[in-house]
Amino acid sequence: MTAKKYDHKIIEKHWQDVWEKTGIYKAVDFDKKRKKFYQLVEFPYPSGAGLHVGHVRSWASMDAYSRKKRMEGYNVLYPMGWDAFGLPAENYAIKTGIHPSVTVKENIDNFRKQCKNLGLSFDWDREVNTTDPAYYKWTQWIFIQLFKNGLAYRSEVPVNWCPFCKTNLADEEVMADGKHERCGNQTEKRMQKQWLLRITKYADRLLSDLNEIDFSPRIRIQQENWIGKSTGSSIKFQITNSKLQIEVFTTRPDTLYGSTFLVVSPRYAKKKLLKYIPDKYLRSVTKYLEECYSVSLRVESKQSQLGGHPEPSTCHREERSEEGSHNEKTGIDSGLKAKNPADSKDIPIYISDYVLDEYGTGAIMGVPAHDERDFAFAKKFNLPIIGVIDGGDKSLEAYAGEGKIINSGKWDGLSYPKDISSILSDIEKSGWGKKSTTYHLHDWIFSRQHYWGEPIPMVYCENCVKEGKSFFTEEQKKGGNEEMKNKNDVILEGVERPIESHQFNNWNPVGWYPVPESDLPVTLPFMEKYQPSGTGESPLANNLNFVKTKCPACGSPAKRETDTMPNWAGSNWYFIRYLDPNNGKILADDRKLKYWMPVDFYQGGYEHTTLHLLYSRFIYKFLYDIGVVPTSEPYAKRRSHGIVLGSDGRKMSKSFGNVINPDTIVEKYGADTLRLYEMFMGPFDQMVVWSQESLEGCYRFINRLWKAFNEKVGESSKVGKSSKELSIKLHQSIKKVSEDLENLKFNTAVATLMELLNTWEDEGVISKSDAEKFCLILAPFTPHLAEEVWLLLCDRKIGTDKNIDSHGSDQRKSVNNPCKSYSVHTQLWPSYDPKLTVEEKITIPIQINGKLRGTIEIDRDKIDDEKFVLLESKYNKVVQKWLAEGKVIKEIYVHGRLVNFVVR
Repeated sequence: MTAKKYDHKIIEKHWQDVWEKTGIYKAVDFDKKRKKFYQLVEFPYPSGAGLHVGHVRSWASMDAYSRKKRMEGYNVLYPMGWDAFGLPAENYAIKTGIHPSVTVKENIDNFRKQCKNLGLSFDWDREVNTTDPAYYKWTQWIFIQLFKNGLAYRSEVPVNWCPFCKTNLADEEVMADGKHERCGNQTEKRMQKQWLLRITKYADRLLSDLNEIDFSPRIRIQQENWIGKSTGSSIKFQITNSKLQIEVFTTRPDTLYGSTFLVVSPRYAKKKLLKYIPDKYLRSVTKYLEECYSVSLRVESKQSQLGGHPEPSTCHREERSEEGSHNEKTGIDSGLKAKNPADSKDIPIYISDYVLDEYGTGAIMGVPAHDERDFAFAKKFNLPIIGVIDGGDKSLEAYAGEGKIINSGKWDGLSYPKDISSILSDIEKSGWGKKSTTYHLHDWIFSRQHYWGEPIPMVYCENCVKEGKSFFTEEQKKGGNEEMKNKNDVILEGVERPIESHQFNNWNPVGWYPVPESDLPVTLPFMEKYQPSGTGESPLANNLNFVKTKCPACGSPAKRETDTMPNWAGSNWYFIRYLDPNNGKILADDRKLKYWMPVDFYQGGYEHTTLHLLYSRFIYKFLYDIGVVPTSEPYAKRRSHGIVLGSDGRKMSKSFGNVINPDTIVEKYGADTLRLYEMFMGPFDQMVVWSQESLEGCYRFINRLWKAFNEKVGESSKVGKSSKELSIKLHQSIKKVSEDLENLKFNTAVATLMELLNTWEDEGVISKSDAEKFCLILAPFTPHLAEEVWLLLCDRKIGTDKNIDSHGSDQRKSVNNPCKSYSVHTQLWPSYDPKLTVEEKITIPIQINGKLRGTIEIDRDKIDDEKFVLLESKYNKVVQKWLAEGKVIKEIYVHGRLVNFVVR
């Protein structure tokens, strides 16, 4: 019977309506019969442009993964929500002239519609929106707990200022070239008072606990490098004729005798050395410092958009700028000298912008013989170069390799790196310095000077300032003796006390109080003039009705904090709220947290490895420490996907004219075609290039499937049996697709399905039971088509001899179909017969004197028969030609692998 045309518009819309009506994708809390599986994808910023094909690649692939897990008997939670606060939404609103509260709602509605049109199996009952006051009430609650535990503080710090967005940025939001990763404009440095979170307090745990979770090597390395733990020595250099000392950190203390100069950053010089500069040098030094501060381009090396951290330098001193190894060095002699503690020689102190304050101490010891940047600096300023590690030609370049220590007094004869521990101990014993650890990671700047964000729930009281009062007691400021406990008063082993005296060294909390938790949320007021002012204050500062409040402690007139949180604030914990999205009393119910956490599989972009992924691990660990969540890590497994490039091989951009609109593809070819193609494009973790030709190939494949399921399924036991070749191919395909889905090899899984259809078409007819198995392994990839085909197979099972009418006949009564279950997606994943997955014939290569001359195919049940295999090999026509040229003096058969004839 000839199949009617497959009408994807009618079929896909029908099944989407059925799925929504029946709620078959809803996860069940506390399911006792099925094992839980929490599948998470990064929730998107709902832009005005709508979904892009990168979203589809990630979500459709993980949707296929989730569908298979359901069919394997798991209770799958696969939720979706919206990360809608932050600069992108505000900038879009400014561009369009429409208030962000309006554009965000419209964009979310569009995104949700697009997701449903793609047939994604999200549990929409758990949808969250970071701009919903009922949601950000708990974002603010988390901030308050951080403050109460000494992990949120206020300090004047150098910030990355974006003149275009008129707000400051975290280091991670600035690319290697100094541009804002969101808007693409150049940033500059400013000093400004900010709220910061002490993520550095968790640095060691964030690093060591990577051993407890399944992150791909690339993700693990990026996080390790961004945390950037370096162990070495802090060494003090006494400034000549002064009591002032300069402390440097180095991971190469073995090169101390080779230090011929010190270099400090411009900020270090301005803050600590300026008043000590000799008069004859003061004018030139002051001019140099002014020039350094007027330059807006960042010199420090930052992470690129695709993630990663620069490789360490030859001496792995993080205080140096990576760009400094390539760019022209600038610097100036301060006129000051310091004594090298190892040999008491006076060495000059230089000021240079190739030294960074952000890493180490802001000062380095220059060892030009063994560091390429120090070498270039020494050459430019004609400074001495003294080799202390044997090896290389140090007159030409720095030598950073291993070797015997020379020119180093009592260390002569030792070796690097073999004796580094002894050298560290000797430095400490000699009083020159001490063992030390530094980190690339710095405290997280958490406040922004824009409107569209969560208000920071803090109040400042000038009356309490006058009286010297704050939220914290004097005992807490001094580092009280209370152990850190969770909410059940159980002492948390291995967790440091959250409030320590040193945490108040760089700020005075006097006058600051958190908003009472009963008053949460502090709602973001509607403001017509929400554009950033550029004054360093948020537009909220102009809203006096918002600013004016009462002090929670003394009741006097007080002011609210007007900075807002960064766009990462809501995404730090959204995966927790999915578990209990409507709970107004607590963050999430304990029982639900214990049932669902941790996330079993988290999939997202590489660009978020050192931003969201690190931040959310930090916040989750804090919540674990205070007893809110049941596990120390939020994610058991994390993988990332490659981006989709335009057909021209460039990143998709309107300016290039290569953007692909998913809506257009769905309209013309159907959601199943787009889903299937995005999984077929190439390896999931690699960048792929869009191909219209391949897309259309997937469309033809779907129509061939439709035709085959309508015309080539056996209708009786006599003619409805699959051929042996087709049965073998089917079971091999079930095995391959099962394994490939589990290993995220979506492209090879789709290729296997295509090969299976080719075999079916070649063989002619498939049995109904085998057709059902084929439909089941299709279901994760083409869910609409599979649902329609399943209905067809069910109809035949109950005696209906019809093709499916794609235009809305009585077959649309599928919900009441008398099959065991109307949906293919609630069936069990098919098993395969291991005997049928093994190839019946084995190809064995034949060699003559070790060189390949031919091959033979042997039935698997004959490979143990050596005489038979050798005889068949001799009968091979190509081989006979070579055997005729000499005498066979030896016959070798390597079981099932090869035959070799030695001929003379």
